[in-house]
This record gives sequence, structure tokens and C-alpha cells, in this order.
Amino acid sequence: MRQHRFQKDLPFSEGEYERRLARARKAMERAGIEVLLLSDPSNMAWLTGYDGWSFYVHQGVLVFHDADPIWWGRNQDSNGAVRTVWMGDDRVIGYADNYVQSTIRHPMHDLAQRLIGMGLDRARIGVEMDNYYFSAKACHSLAETLPDSTIVDCTALVNWERAVKSNEEIAFMRKAAKISEKIVDGLLERVEPGVPKNEVVAEIQRDAIMGADGAWGDYAAIVPLLPSGSDAAAPHLTWDGEPFKRGEATFFEISGCYRRYHAPFCRTIFLGEPPEIFVNAEAALCEGLEAGLEAARAGNRACDIANALAAPLERAGIERGARCGYPIGLSYPPDWGERTISLRAEDETVLEPGMTFHFMPGLWMSDWGLEITESILITENGPAECFCDRPRRMYVKP
Repeated sequence: MRQHRFQKDLPFSEGEYERRLARARKAMERAGIEVLLLSDPSNMAWLTGYDGWSFYVHQGVLVFHDADPIWWGRNQDSNGAVRTVWMGDDRVIGYADNYVQSTIRHPMHDLAQRLIGMGLDRARIGVEMDNYYFSAKACHSLAETLPDSTIVDCTALVNWERAVKSNEEIAFMRKAAKISEKIVDGLLERVEPGVPKNEVVAEIQRDAIMGADGAWGDYAAIVPLLPSGSDAAAPHLTWDGEPFKRGEATFFEISGCYRRYHAPFCRTIFLGEPPEIFVNAEAALCEGLEAGLEAARAGNRACDIANALAAPLERAGIERGARCGYPIGLSYPPDWGERTISLRAEDETVLEPGMTFHFMPGLWMSDWGLEITESILITENGPAECFCDRPRRMYVKP
């Protein structure tokens, strides 16, 4: 018996999913495609509610102009799909396990045969060519099995439709922010000279999963990052069993996560008396953050935030070549960014109310690093709102 659509325990309302599907279909119309294959698990979840750790195998959501989406993936994962997507059970289809990591057949061959059965063998099919989850082999296998179709690159087509968050999404991000605050509060208590890093990370993960203010914690899309001393020149190092040391700074890049929604938050802890270079960098960075938040207004551009940040840093003689932020919201490993707008001098995207960013001006110098960041919401009027509420400074523990 078919289960009626939306009669499930879903994280969002029926109207919210209908809004998202309507936006995706309008984007498809502009792109001139008849069917869209989404393989990015964030986009799959955003449109259908699907949530499972199955993105290590080929899977996807097919979006049509005139019918409910179809979830397609490994047969054993279809049990998870019928429990999490809003569509009826007849819109969930699985492929046999002998397609998994096979050298003689590919899951896209199965998908292509299903599209042929739907009369879409000559269709214009949009795929996300440039993401972590859709391989060159997948694209080749789909194209060779559908020789009369036209494969269109629709990378980030749905990602852009996610840029402005609904009130329901923002509510989830506020819950994630409370968890981020709890993690940082715990760090300030636990980080001391001689304490092994892995022990502190274990407590980070405990705080993250235990949650805060009645909201349970989900797993973040990125593991905790916490390089110390000269290693902090490298922004993406994780942890080991070495102890924290006096005379070193450690930045912590973490995020609370609630139902896949993130609120990244970074703070730096210096153990001992910080040298003048850190004190001066902290002052310039905080001045730049304040200026960037003031520039982060609806109607301004992404580059206005980056340029406002850059001025105080340049006056302090600090040059940074990286972008200083990116959109955030719903995400899966290995990245909590949404892969669209970049807060940098070249990006002239106009800011809109409801956009959310990790304003992330990390300083990674030749032999030291410093991170003080905020997750922000573009508001209807005035400067950006910070999701988290903790002092914007480098924490010093004598």
C-alpha cells in the first residue's frame, strides 16, 4: 500500500518542502533540462529529507517538472529512504548490491535503464559534475548508456537555491549555534599545558553530540581542527596525542550541528603570555571583523565584507590571500560550506536577507596562526547578526 506523501515524521513542514521543490523546478526550467540528477547528499536532503550515511556509494535524487522526485540508491539504503523522505514509498527505488564497487558494471547503468523505461532516453539530463560524490566514471557510464540524451552540467544549481534560508532553517541553525557555544565554553575550561589533545577532542565530540538547550547534537561535516604553535600556520590539521604547551597558541575550528545544519565557530587560546605579534594581530583581526559585520548588510555585496575586513589588516601589515567566508547551512562530510558565494574581493554577489555565512578570516602566517570567526545571518535591516554569543577575542590562559 502506498504511503501518502508528507505523512511522516519530517524535520520540516510540508510547505517548506514544496517551496524548495518549486525553486528547484524553476532553476531547471532556466537551465533547459527535463530531469535533474542530484548526487550531493546536502541537496538530496534539502529537497526530500533523505538522511543517511550512504554517500560513499552512488545514489541520487531525480527531480522532474511534473512528478514527485525519485530517490535512487543502493537497495539496502532504500529502507532508510522510505523512513526519511517525504515522497510516497513508490518513489524510492534501489539497485542490486552486485553494482557496488564492481569492475564490470556501474550503478549508473542501472539508473540509465530506469530513465529509458521512463521514456527519458533522449532527454536533457542535468548532473552535478563537480562535487565530491559524482565521479568521472559515473558521468561516463551514464552518458554511454544514454547515447541519445544530452548530459548538462548543473553543478551548484540547487546549491544556489539554498542561499536564502527559511525561518525554519534559521531556527535549526540557532540550535546548532547553542551547541557551538557549549563546545567553546568547554574548551576554555579544559585546555591546559600538559593535557593531551586527543582527550580534549573526546570532550569536544561529547559536548557536540550531547547537544544544548534541549537540542540533540548531530555529527559535524568536518572534524575538529586544532593545530598549535608553528603548526597553526596550516589551517586544516586535526589532532594527535601530544599535550598542549605553554607559550603556544591553538586555534579551534568547530561547529555544532543540529539535523545537519551547522554554525561553525572558531576561537584561539594562548597558553601563557602572548608575544606582541599576537596582540597586534588580534587587534587588527577584531577590528576587521567588526568592519566586516557592519558591511554585511542586505543590498551590499560579498566583496564589501572582504574589503572591509582587509583594510585594518593591511594597516597592520598583515596580508592574507584566502577568501574570508562562505555560505553555510545544511551539509554532509567532507565540507560544511555550501560551495556557492565566496566572501572575497572578486565576488559581487548581492547579499539578501536570510543568507548565512561563516565569516572566517583566519590568519595563517609562516610559523603561527590565529582564528577568530563568526557564523552570521544577513538581516532585513542593519548589520549582520552573529549566531553565537561569545567574546570576540583571543583567549589568554596564563
